[in-house]
Formats: sequence, C-alpha cells, structure tokens
Amino acid sequence: MPLSLNVVTPERTLLAREDVVRITAPATEGQITVLPRHAALMTSLDVGELTVATPEGVIDMAVFGGFLQVSDDHVSVLADAAERADEIDEERAETARRRAEERLAGPRDAAEAVDLLRAQASLRRSLLRLRVRRHRRGARASAER
Repeated sequence: MPLSLNVVTPERTLLAREDVVRITAPATEGQITVLPRHAALMTSLDVGELTVATPEGVIDMAVFGGFLQVSDDHVSVLADAAERADEIDEERAETARRRAEERLAGPRDAAEAVDLLRAQASLRRSLLRLRVRRHRRGARASAER
C-alpha cells in the first residue's frame, strides 16, 4: 500500500500524490525516511532536501523549515517555504550564493552581526537550491544514457 503525500506552503500546494513509495526528509533531529506502514509521527523540519520516490521516479524539493506528520499512510508536509527542483532558477541561486559569500568575507564589526546572520542563512538557502537543482539535472542525465 503506497503513501499519500501533500506538501503545502502558505502560498500553495506543491505536491499531492497517492502513489508514494518512500519519502526522505530533513527533520531537525536528522534525516528520516518514511515508508508505507510507518508509525504515527510528528516532527519539525530543518532546511534541506525532501526526496519523494514514486513508481515513475524521484521528485526532489528544497524545503526551508516546517513540520511533517505521518498518520495511517498519509504524510503531510507543512513547509515554511519549499521549491521543486524543476522550479529552481540555478543562475539566480548561484548569484545569491556569491553575494552571500562576499558579505561573509568582508570586514565585520559588532553592528554587522545581524547582517552576518542573514548572509549565513542566505548562503545556506542558496547552496540547498543549487544542490537540489543539480541533483535533479544529474539524475535526468543518467536516465537519458
């Protein structure tokens, strides 16, 4: 019996499927994998890659915090923000990564501490977007061989 999955953000439903074989998610306590007949679970999500295996293939997403609930083979992901790999603009993510690295490399004083935290968060988000997008591109290239 497969899992049903809903991935939602405050803006939209990113994914709704009834044929999910496996879900791997970035829980705050570490990466978890959910299979059919999983015990009931509620956990918070960290920034990371959400991977959904279906009979047709794998769907990769970048998630930026939220919650995951498992109950009776139904999984709900309530994400603060999320993007499917095929929606990520790689050039924009690369530009954000470079900009964050430049801000982190520059001189700092006590007044710039908040800006430093923002730059670190921006770098983490852009690196995740790039990893998810490039992973998807690599998987697609392998399938074409």
